[in-house]
Amino acid sequence: MVYKEKDGILEEIDSYEKNTWICLTNPSEEECRDIATKFNIPIDFLLDPLDANERSRIEEEDEGILIIFRVPEYKEEDPGEKIFYTLPVGIIFVKDAIITVSNARVEVLQELIRGKIKGFSIENKISFLLSLFLRSTLLYLRYLKEINTITEHEEDRLQETMKNEELMNLLNLQKGLVYFSTSLKANELMMEKLRRGRILKLTEDEEDILDDILIENRQAIEMTNIYSNILRDMMDAFSSIISNNLNIVMKFLTSITLILTIPTLIASIYGMNVPLPLAHSPHAFIIVIGISAVFSTFLTFVFKRKGLL
Repeated sequence: MVYKEKDGILEEIDSYEKNTWICLTNPSEEECRDIATKFNIPIDFLLDPLDANERSRIEEEDEGILIIFRVPEYKEEDPGEKIFYTLPVGIIFVKDAIITVSNARVEVLQELIRGKIKGFSIENKISFLLSLFLRSTLLYLRYLKEINTITEHEEDRLQETMKNEELMNLLNLQKGLVYFSTSLKANELMMEKLRRGRILKLTEDEEDILDDILIENRQAIEMTNIYSNILRDMMDAFSSIISNNLNIVMKFLTSITLILTIPTLIASIYGMNVPLPLAHSPHAFIIVIGISAVFSTFLTFVFKRKGLL
């Protein structure tokens, strides 16, 4: 897709023009080669952001500047179950154009296309870049609050019933927080490098905006660490509760087994084909049952005193 800004609104156009934004979403290698040849940039500038594990960084070549930063995303595996992760987005500054590359449709770029991000300009590349940085950081904060809400909901469900499903949901949230923490820290290092102005020269106002973005980014890192610690401690607590409940059930079953062993043992003895006391008594059955009941009752009383029942 190729977009041009007219009166502050992005419009899709059919061909490349001066001061346009070329948005590539999961392009083929052939498309990448065509763009690289047209703008005389290394093809790695276009292929590297397609790697889901690519780190945030800034790279400069003769004909262009590549900036890769990681943005938050989520997908729904099942209704009500969200998997959070991050994806790299590449921004390439070339003469008279901006190229963005991603291996999937990312929310930050879609909001830009839909006009939800204001105050940017394709002609002003740094303004365009800072707008994406700010929106991405705000998305991290929004998703972190959503993760916290989901965690509280799962905690309430775990208090009612402890199933593997709830624990797996918590594990997925924990993985998402790890991805967020790693990406936010990498983004911070990249923006700090950008702030030093060795590759892109920033005006004083742009430096102030970048400082604000770094503050928001640090807040997101701190929130990620807090939520990650809470989630980890909560999972450890529920694991201990599950283990303790299992021990209680095992003690109960063991006690019941021992109590039932007494009548089983007596019945087994009187089932042998050998002469036994009371073998010819008409009240033998009642007497044997009574003895079994007395011993079982006594053992039950002992186990209750010990807290095993």
